Amino acid sequence: MTDTNRNLTQEQVRQRIEQHLASRHRKEKVFRGLGIASVAFGILAVLVLFTDIISKGSGAFVQSAIQLEVTYDPLVLGIDKVDEESLTWANFTGVIREALRERFPKVQSRSEKRELYSLVSSGAPFTLRKRLQSDPELLGKTQTVWLTADDDVDTFVKSLSDSKEGFRGRTSDQKAEWIQQLIDSGELKKRFNTTFFTQGDSREPEQAGIRAALLGSFFTLLVTLVLSFPIGVAAAIYLEEYAPKNKWTDLIEVNINNLAAVPSIVFGLLGLAIFINFFELPRSAPLVGGLVLTLMTLPTIIISSRAALKAVPPSIREAALGLGASRMQTIFHHVLPLAMPGMLTGAIIGMAQALGETAPLLMIGMVAFIVDVPTGITDPATVLPVQIFLWADSPERAFVERTSAAIMVLLSFLIAMNTAAVLLRKKLERRW
Repeated sequence: MTDTNRNLTQEQVRQRIEQHLASRHRKEKVFRGLGIASVAFGILAVLVLFTDIISKGSGAFVQSAIQLEVTYDPLVLGIDKVDEESLTWANFTGVIREALRERFPKVQSRSEKRELYSLVSSGAPFTLRKRLQSDPELLGKTQTVWLTADDDVDTFVKSLSDSKEGFRGRTSDQKAEWIQQLIDSGELKKRFNTTFFTQGDSREPEQAGIRAALLGSFFTLLVTLVLSFPIGVAAAIYLEEYAPKNKWTDLIEVNINNLAAVPSIVFGLLGLAIFINFFELPRSAPLVGGLVLTLMTLPTIIISSRAALKAVPPSIREAALGLGASRMQTIFHHVLPLAMPGMLTGAIIGMAQALGETAPLLMIGMVAFIVDVPTGITDPATVLPVQIFLWADSPERAFVERTSAAIMVLLSFLIAMNTAAVLLRKKLERRW
C-alpha cells in the first residue's frame, strides 16, 4: 500500500470502493440500455418495413371483376363454327362491347362508348375464347360471366374503402358513376386474384402474374444447387482432409475468403464474359443464371462445409483409422455424416442468398420482358427479384401493389429457407 492509502480511514476506503462499483454498474446499465435500444430500433425498422409492404401489397391478392350477360352471337363473332382457326379470328371484343352497351343503353356518343369499353380489361376477350373453346355449344347462347376489370377501375374500387371519393386518377366522373352503379347492383365485386399466381408478366397490371418468375427462380436455383453443393463439399473435404499445409493452400484459402466478399455484380460480369460471350450459351436462361449463382455461392458453401468438418472431433478420425479404416472410409463413413447437418445449413443459406440476388442476373439478360412460362433450364426466363425490379420501374399505379405483393412472396420463401436451416441445424446438430 502507498503512503496515501495508509492515511485513509476504513470508512474512506469503503466509500471509494462503493463509488467505483457504482460507476461500473452505471456503465453496465448504459451499455445494456444501448444494446436493448439497438435491438428495439432494428425490430421497429423491420415492423415498419413489413407494415408498409403488406399494406401496399395485400390489394394485389384480390382483383375487381365485372358481371356481364354475354351473348356468343355468330354474327358479332364473325364465325359459324368453333375450331382453332375460327377462334383465332373471332371478334370477342365486339361481343364484350355489345354486352356493355346492353347494360348501359343510355350511352350513345363515341367518347362515352370509349369510356364504357375501358371498364373491362383488354385481356377479357381471351377469357371468352377459352370458354367457347372448352364448350362449343355456347355459340349462339347467352352466358353470365365475370370478366376482369381494367386496372384503373380496380384501383378506383379499392380506394373507395379508404375514402368516400376514392382515387380517381384517369377515371372520369361518368366512369365513376357507372362503377358505383355496378357496385350497388352487385355486378362488380372484388375476388381472389388467381391471375397473380397463374400467369406470366404483362404490360397490363390486371393481367400480370408471377408464375413465370417463380418457375424461373426454381429452375435457376435447381441448377445452382446441383452444381454448387457437390463442388463446394468436395472442395471443402480436399482442403480440410487432404491438402498439405503450405503457402499454396494458404493462398487458396485466402482467395476463397476474399471471393465471399466480392460484389455480386462482378460474378455477373464474369458470367457474361465466359458463359455467354465465350461459350455462347443462351441469354436470359436459367442455365446461365444457375452457373453465375453457382460461382457466387461456392465460397459460402465451402467455408461453411470446412467449418462443419473442423467441428468433428479428431477422436472420430483416430478411432476409425485405429480400427483399420482407410482415409476415404474414415471421411465418407464417419466424418462426413457427422458434418452433413452443418453443410446442409450452409447450403440452404447460400441458396437463400442466391434467391434474392438481382445484380448478377441483370448482367446476363434475365431482365428481359418474359411473358411465356418457362418449361426448362434453357427457355428464356426471369426470376422473382428481377420481376420486382421491372414492376417497380413501371409507371402504372396498379403495379405498386403487384411489386409489394411479389416482395411478400419473395420474403416468404427467404424466411422459410432460413427457418428450415435453423431447424435443421438444431435437429441434426450434435454437441461434443
